[in-house]
Amino acid sequence: MSVLQDKFNAIVRKIEDRIEDEELLSFVKQQIADISILFIDQLDKVVDLSQRRLDELIDHEKDLTKKVAQLEQTMKTMEKEFYVDENFDFEIVCPYCNYEFVSDFSQNLKEQVECPECHNIIELDWNNHEEHDCSGHCSCCESECGQEEEEDEEPEQETSKELKIEIANYDEESQLEEETDMEEVEDDDEDDM
Repeated sequence: MSVLQDKFNAIVRKIEDRIEDEELLSFVKQQIADISILFIDQLDKVVDLSQRRLDELIDHEKDLTKKVAQLEQTMKTMEKEFYVDENFDFEIVCPYCNYEFVSDFSQNLKEQVECPECHNIIELDWNNHEEHDCSGHCSCCESECGQEEEEDEEPEQETSKELKIEIANYDEESQLEEETDMEEVEDDDEDDM
């Protein structure tokens, strides 16, 4: 700031050396001071504006830092929830004694496990269709298997036979009710005569 002040004073001295009329010199000095104040006010406004923008950027950076921290925390949580570890803990309920226990498995999944309470062997179904001699065309693997179709047709045939028997029984009952109703109507007609 002292360099600026020195330059300003040097300009004023040059003006004083050239202008001999005191009234004119006073007027020029006042105009230079007014212009200087105007420039300083404008500079202050620019500095204030720059400071406000800088403050906004700092606040925005703080917000972004918080959001990044939240995202990192969310990612860590998701990683813990979704990351599949090589060791699995499964909760198993024994079908023999209803004892509930936790068993851990590695990547090589076991096909059976022993109940720690009753010591019976529990076979585990991992929905691996290849182990069940599945040809890949049954409902458990979302396709149509010849074995499944045959098994499914038998209950349908039985169901349709049952429906036919029920319909026949209903028809017989309906006929009996109609005959009974007709006899009652005839009896009522005879009584009326």
